[in-house]
Amino acid sequence: MELLQNFPLLVALSSILLAQAIKIPLGFIAAKTWDASLITSTGGMPSSHSAAVTSLSTAIGIEQGFDSNLFAICIVFGVIVMFDATGVRRHAGYHATVLNQLVNDFNRLVTEARSWQQKREPEKRQELKELLGHQPIEVIFGAIFGVAITFAAHAIFIV
Repeated sequence: MELLQNFPLLVALSSILLAQAIKIPLGFIAAKTWDASLITSTGGMPSSHSAAVTSLSTAIGIEQGFDSNLFAICIVFGVIVMFDATGVRRHAGYHATVLNQLVNDFNRLVTEARSWQQKREPEKRQELKELLGHQPIEVIFGAIFGVAITFAAHAIFIV
C-alpha cells in the first residue's frame, strides 16, 4: 500500500503518538504520580498538535523542497493550528476553570441550604475539562519535537 509508505503522513502520526506518550513520564516528574490517561489528554507538554504540524511541514519540505507551494501551505496550516492551541483552546480551558468553580460554589450552596440526599460528590456534578489548550512554551517544545522526530526518522528510514 502506498499509504503505508507516505513518509510525511507516517512521521506526523508518529510525532503525535510520541508526544502524547512522553506526557506520561513528564507528568510523573511534575506530579509524582503515574497517570496513563495523559496519553489521550489535550493540552500539556509537549503539544502534540505542534509536533504533528511541524513534523508534517518538515517532511514535506524535505521531500518536496522548502521552496515548494505544498511546504508553504503546510507552514500556514501549522501556524494556524499552533496559534489556535495557544489562543482559543487555552482560553476555553480558562473558561472551564471558572465554570467549574461556579458549579462547585453552587453545589456547596445547595448542600448548605438543604441536605443533599446522601449522594456522592461525583454523582452531583460533572466537571468540564480545563486543560484544553497549551501555554506558548508547550507549543514551542511541541514544534521542536516534531522537527526533531522528522529529521531523525528521515535519517533512519530514508536512505
